[in-house]
Amino acid sequence: MHILDAAGTAAALPYSLLVPAVKQAAIDLSRGAITAPERKVVTIDADSVLLCMPAVAADISVTKLITVHGNNARHGLPAIQGEVIVFDTATGRRLALLDGPTVTARRTAAMTLLGIETLAPQRPASVLLIGTGAQAAAHAQALIEHFNVREFHVAGSSLARAQAFADALRGRHPGVAACAYAAPEQAPQTAIVIALTTSTVPVIPERLPENTLAIGVGAFKRNMAEFPPALLHAREIVVDDAGGARHEAGDLIQAGVDWAGVRALGDILAGNVSRPARTPVFKTVGQAAWDLAAARVSSKFHGVLS
Repeated sequence: MHILDAAGTAAALPYSLLVPAVKQAAIDLSRGAITAPERKVVTIDADSVLLCMPAVAADISVTKLITVHGNNARHGLPAIQGEVIVFDTATGRRLALLDGPTVTARRTAAMTLLGIETLAPQRPASVLLIGTGAQAAAHAQALIEHFNVREFHVAGSSLARAQAFADALRGRHPGVAACAYAAPEQAPQTAIVIALTTSTVPVIPERLPENTLAIGVGAFKRNMAEFPPALLHAREIVVDDAGGARHEAGDLIQAGVDWAGVRALGDILAGNVSRPARTPVFKTVGQAAWDLAAARVSSKFHGVLS
């Protein structure tokens, strides 16, 4: 069994391979070729939860176990820890153990890239990132690698945090421009707006150019919200996973959207439903099938799968 740490897991998941794998997993999930029930959430204490996310396909299967301990900073430990166990579906033979937070960060960014490829009118030249955490960093890296985005605008919970993120981004990627703002509304118009926060109030501007694709990634609980209701009611809505969104997409739930009109990206890619006539909004909550896609890439990378 291959055991990969965070660096090894990241190296085994290049976006050039991960994005097509996530696309195939979305189609497979739509067609019933992947079985992936909604994640099981077990409360540990008031600030901590255990998440269990299984997915089964004909070739391989995975179970991701993640713990989120909100007060771990006092112990000098990361809030999110865990692993993805990969095994052969036919025999149960363990194939790999991957770093869970790394898989989550990269497959989440890969789903965003797939959403942009599928739903945006054109390839992005500039992006507004709302948020300055690990997911924002992963998305910036992904956008640079996959789309060669060279211009970023960053808004965070404070101007100081946004500035620190922008400075670090420029330091890691010479030639990339990154500007910081105290609020998203202060940033210039961009082709893509991506929110990556745990905010309980909307952070995405209510008014956006009609060709700007807004993507909400961070709000994954019913009490969280990144999209303003007015924008949700003005646009068509696409989600990464319809079942998960109904229970976890707080911004959609709080806005009282008409779920009959909400489309899953996999259903669009599989040809089961039509593409939106105009630029929609895209909401992701995560799905174990995307972890399975990452496991497929990693296993092929290490020669476990032919």
